[in-house]
Amino acid sequence: MAEKIRVLLVDDHQVVRRGLRTFLEVQDDIEVVGEAADGTEGVTATEELRPDVVLMDVKMPGTDGIEALRRLRELGNPARVLIVTSFTEQRTVVPALRAGAYGYVYKDIDPDALAGAIRSVHAGHVLLQAEVAGALLSQDEHGQSGGSGRGSTLTEREREVLGLIADGRSNREIARALVLSEKTVKTHVSNILMKLDLADRTQAALWAVRHGLTT
Repeated sequence: MAEKIRVLLVDDHQVVRRGLRTFLEVQDDIEVVGEAADGTEGVTATEELRPDVVLMDVKMPGTDGIEALRRLRELGNPARVLIVTSFTEQRTVVPALRAGAYGYVYKDIDPDALAGAIRSVHAGHVLLQAEVAGALLSQDEHGQSGGSGRGSTLTEREREVLGLIADGRSNREIARALVLSEKTVKTHVSNILMKLDLADRTQAALWAVRHGLTT
């Protein structure tokens, strides 16, 4: 049997954490390894427990989810953060994804869909729900994200890789699709981010959507 996906819950409402734990603990492939009530506790617990996926709220007393994301990135922690929140405003969505979140879902999400989101993030996919993608693309239209006008510097292979990133494919899946090694795919991804002056795969996926490179 494959190892379970180790999940950490970070939310300032105990009832929310309890509800998430109750549902997730009946999933055969998911294990809740801990809880935290704010961003500071979340960073500490992520460093200590080394979960695969962190379910993180945005608005919490003290250190909020966005600041916690920034700290985890600075620490080089490999955990993938999935934002689970009730806040839908662009001013919340955009900073969270810019700070390194792998996805952004709302607390009214169907439980089975949440389990699927956890599995997807764990597999290396970037979750771009229509509303979230729309918010970031709107910001891009106002000139606040990099990469525009630099597409001509990409090679044909890099454009193929970028299109697959936009489809939510992991490096392993891209390697299989294009018959390449994962190491080669990683090199292409690094080159894409450098050429387009983008910070991460989320920005790359959005750039591809905006410029019609989805497959």
